[in-house]
Amino acid sequence: MEEKRRVGEAAAAYIEEGMTVGLGTGSTVYFTIHKLAQLIKEKGLVVQTVSTSKQTTTLATSLGILVRDLNEVAHVDLTIDGCDEFDSALCGIKGGGGALLFEKIVAKASDKNIWVGDSSKAVSQLGEFPLPVEVLPFGFKHTLKKFQEAELNPVLRLTSDGKTYYTDSGNFIVDLHLKKINDPKALSSWLNAIPGVIENGLFIDVADKVIFIKDNIVKEVNR
Repeated sequence: MEEKRRVGEAAAAYIEEGMTVGLGTGSTVYFTIHKLAQLIKEKGLVVQTVSTSKQTTTLATSLGILVRDLNEVAHVDLTIDGCDEFDSALCGIKGGGGALLFEKIVAKASDKNIWVGDSSKAVSQLGEFPLPVEVLPFGFKHTLKKFQEAELNPVLRLTSDGKTYYTDSGNFIVDLHLKKINDPKALSSWLNAIPGVIENGLFIDVADKVIFIKDNIVKEVNR
């Protein structure tokens, strides 16, 4: 948890006066949001934000941070978000927290994207973390069958009490247990071409910078 706090707070240093800031979802960005609230309260920093999930909106507003609808802003200067894995090319897997669709929409609307993560997020090859795919509930068993036929080891995500997990947009998530992904771009394109797939958790050419911990030191790597 201390690693998450250190990198989450480090990312907040890139937030400047007057910015529109995208706030990601997850346990590391949690600390970025708290640090931003502190800067607003103690330093008088004036910013507006957009959120990638109901969870983030609830947290940010409870701390006095102005959250606007994405449709109300002309553009987003900077988005700070977490990741589940990233490689040396700064391709990543996101969606462990279930917010991948909104996260990708906000990321693509942003001038710059910074990811934050603890030491476990840096990998030599993507895929050990299960790849989340957001799918429509309508006909989802047929979508699941496509994944099964391709031997992608799909598992429908459930809540802790065994019920089907729903995203903020009312869709399901199927986690693909791949172990390794040899060609992330090709896989992303293939997945998104399947009717019923809304979006997948491969984030390619999105992150401009990753802030993470290595050997107990906060480090930054740029794309």
